[in-house]
Amino acid sequence: MSNLLLILILLPVLSALACFIVRSGSVRRLVVTVTGGVLSAASVALLMQGSFEAWSPGTLFGLSWDLIIAVLDFALLGVILFYGLKLKNLLIQLFTLAQIVLLVIFEFVMVEHAAVPAFRADNLSLIMVLVISIIGSLICIFGLPYMKKHEEHLHLNKSKQPQFFFYLVLFLGAMNGLVLANNILWLYFFFEVTTFCSFMLIGHDGTKVAVANATRALWMNSLGGLGFVVGIMLAYMAYGTLSLAAILAAGPQGALALTGVALLCFAGFTKAAQVPFQSWLLGAMVAPTPVSALLHSSTMVKAGVYVVLRMAPAYQGTLLSELIAVCGAFTFVACAALAIGQSNGKKILAYSTISNLGLIIACAGLNTPLAITAAILLIIFHAISKSLLFLCVGTIEQEIGSRDIEDMRGLYERMPRTSFIAVTGVLTMLLPPFGVLLGKWMAIEAAAGSIWVIIMLALGSALTVVYWARWGGGMMGSRKPGQPSETLPTLINLPLMLLCVGAVVLSALTPVIYAELIQPMLASAALAVDTATGSLGAFTVYGLYAALGLGLIVAFRAGRRAPSLRQVDPYMGGANLGQDGSFKGPMNQPVEFGAGNLYLSELFGEQKLTMWVNIAGAALIVLMIGGGL
Repeated sequence: MSNLLLILILLPVLSALACFIVRSGSVRRLVVTVTGGVLSAASVALLMQGSFEAWSPGTLFGLSWDLIIAVLDFALLGVILFYGLKLKNLLIQLFTLAQIVLLVIFEFVMVEHAAVPAFRADNLSLIMVLVISIIGSLICIFGLPYMKKHEEHLHLNKSKQPQFFFYLVLFLGAMNGLVLANNILWLYFFFEVTTFCSFMLIGHDGTKVAVANATRALWMNSLGGLGFVVGIMLAYMAYGTLSLAAILAAGPQGALALTGVALLCFAGFTKAAQVPFQSWLLGAMVAPTPVSALLHSSTMVKAGVYVVLRMAPAYQGTLLSELIAVCGAFTFVACAALAIGQSNGKKILAYSTISNLGLIIACAGLNTPLAITAAILLIIFHAISKSLLFLCVGTIEQEIGSRDIEDMRGLYERMPRTSFIAVTGVLTMLLPPFGVLLGKWMAIEAAAGSIWVIIMLALGSALTVVYWARWGGGMMGSRKPGQPSETLPTLINLPLMLLCVGAVVLSALTPVIYAELIQPMLASAALAVDTATGSLGAFTVYGLYAALGLGLIVAFRAGRRAPSLRQVDPYMGGANLGQDGSFKGPMNQPVEFGAGNLYLSELFGEQKLTMWVNIAGAALIVLMIGGGL
């Protein structure tokens, strides 16, 4: 076990240093690929070994690791402060200085440094390690050929890939440390490492827009870091321990403890870009696609929902729990509405991610076995499908020079393989029997006792159908015979294929995932499950797969007949001017025919909704933190 933990946390650190120091592209390719394979194998091995209660790494050169982590904590905050000064951003400076001062008081005045196990793992931690190590590794491998082409497009005189892969790979180690940490100060350290890595990756290209968005991400997450420190202090005053396991075992312990827990959840809210903090994650879309995919699927934002979900036993049955559910549900419906008004593929994915994270947080707030089951299923399947879609958008953008979904209309003619994979990713977010929709159904069922939450979840689920169906249908809008097969580099094709197959196959294994990984960690059975027949509560997964298979057979048979059908040009009421579909328009001028989606920007546009959404979201968060008092 100790060797596996060292591999999962320290190997990415060493590999990141190798990527930074050794500037050879072939060495970097080897290091990233081998690291990804080893991390994936180690995560599976840790899962097979099972949960463990407590483990500490001992000492390094006679120094305790608690001391080393404390020194690294202050060093990291010093680096963040340096960038705050360099960027002349007062908010970063204030939030970071406040963290440093409070940590000094906490470490040297308040805390009695008793031995606390550094790491522990239950099935939630093991699931998160699988998501981080496997999906994160595939994204890093995808980044190897992607960044080569990205830098060719930027016409760089000197490659910045060593720095890029340093932070990208380091991110994986920090996240594994975060989800395995038992000492809450260690958890805070890894939490801050993810903040700094995301800042560096968002600003990687060095453009004015990239730096501005990286700065916004840093100050918002520094605010979350400040909330985390104050939350730690209050939790320690209430519980008298730094052990996360002991805090969770004790459960809710009065106003002081609940306020501390509420602030820890607030830190998770900022990290998960919940309203009104969504702008930092939207701004992160300026970063190269592997960064977007990593932030959205298996690292940064998942750290936020993990903290809120991990702390669930400490606020179960309280008003704080109900308010967390309302906050998450509001983000779910608000960002689903905002996504409808977007045509930028990355923005649609960003709003969809924030929306789904809100759904996961709502499940954590509902805090029943059924809701926790839904949250964990959503974490797994959202990570797979969303990473797949981001990588597809990056591949498409490099081919057609656009990320606008209108420019992807009829993309099957040009990129049949990528289009098929992307549409499959869309369907796994949209249709049964895939895991994301099963999780949404469970979440809505779990919200049956909360009228406001269930209304927002039902409305948000309906809104998601609009933008997913619109996007998927556009890509498969036409198909011409004789189109040559699309060729992709192996390190682009492999992650896409593995994620696509994983999204489909793992959905079929949902009953097994529940029975083997989720149910053992719940206080009571949430669902009736029969792995032999594929029954998961009210959902007969295998039966749904059979219906899906039958539908695919019918669709493929219809598709095979399509090339033999006669193509008819659009008919514009007698005003056609030629065979190209143009027609006579105003002032008798020719107008070229074109198809386009309806975005309802007067209802769902960012300029219409964002201000009101942010005001409501901020009010709900203030109410949530006040609910702990």
